[in-house]
Amino acid sequence: MKLITRDTDYALRALVFIARSMDRVVAVTELVQELGIPRFFLRKILQLLHKKGLLKSFKGKGGGFILNRLPQELSLLQVMGVFQGRFSLNECLLKKHLCPNIRTCILKKRIKNIESYVARELEAITIASLIKKYART
Repeated sequence: MKLITRDTDYALRALVFIARSMDRVVAVTELVQELGIPRFFLRKILQLLHKKGLLKSFKGKGGGFILNRLPQELSLLQVMGVFQGRFSLNECLLKKHLCPNIRTCILKKRIKNIESYVARELEAITIASLIKKYART
């Protein structure tokens, strides 16, 4: 099980770079050069972030992307949600049907508590906090 997928990782790296660019429109070419992310993947990721309202897109000469929200308003959990769906450790589903043990499961409550804790921690990791961490290293 992966907590963070490749797409989420690429998206976070791009969002941090764009946020550090101080409201300047950042071209895809610059992101590819600076981050070393393949152009094909990066364009797909940026387009989805734009579609979901996390980025603003500008076309044409001088075009590129800027954040559509403040860095402190963008969390790791939100970015994960764009690429990975709702955070869950256990779906309690078996081939699109509810698990037959859902009412008697002895782990359900404990796993839900763990999910809630991890979700709070992921929500606390913002683009702004990642920028601060990056600036210190």
